[in-house]
Amino acid sequence: MRKLLKRYWAIIRRPSVHFSLGFLTIGGFVGGILFWGAFNTAMELTNTEQFCTGCHEMRDNVYSELKGTIHFTNRSGVRAMCSDCHVPHNWTDKIARKMQASKEVWGKIFGTIDTREKFVEKRLELAQREWARFKANDSLECRNCHNYQYMDFTRQSVRAQNMHSTYLADKSKTCIDCHKGIAHTLPHIPPGSTSDAAPASGAPKEVAHAPR
Repeated sequence: MRKLLKRYWAIIRRPSVHFSLGFLTIGGFVGGILFWGAFNTAMELTNTEQFCTGCHEMRDNVYSELKGTIHFTNRSGVRAMCSDCHVPHNWTDKIARKMQASKEVWGKIFGTIDTREKFVEKRLELAQREWARFKANDSLECRNCHNYQYMDFTRQSVRAQNMHSTYLADKSKTCIDCHKGIAHTLPHIPPGSTSDAAPASGAPKEVAHAPR
């Protein structure tokens, strides 16, 4: 094995017989650009709505729910896609999220949620996993569009004004603490669950369908 590795190393170190060092350098540079472009193109393809809803598990469950919410249709015409909320925008975090999401391929292969009954049964676990992710990154995907600094409290309801002004000073709270169920129907939460499994006290359980 050691001899084999030495032979390969000698081949790599040996100067090229037919091509100059400059040609190989330029070729490697061009090849790197092509690889990077293809890689990023593939990454962006996996962020499209068509890709996210390509399987019936997503299309028939969470995506159909999204269509009835303020994030899908609203007066401003700005619509959030799946990747806007579920894929970090920062490149390194995005790669980590993609690697994590690759495990979902196994769920597809083995039919983990391939029926409505299976999906409903596993829904709370899936939701809690996403809530924990939002909690850990301070609801970063929410803040990419929504920023406290630009909120006009005078145009909000009294309850929203009170909640936002209170939590502005409380760094332990983040968007997902109150806005669970903002884009998808809340799963069944058993009585007596911890605060991490339900919206914060005083927050609406289903704000997605409220008139705006």
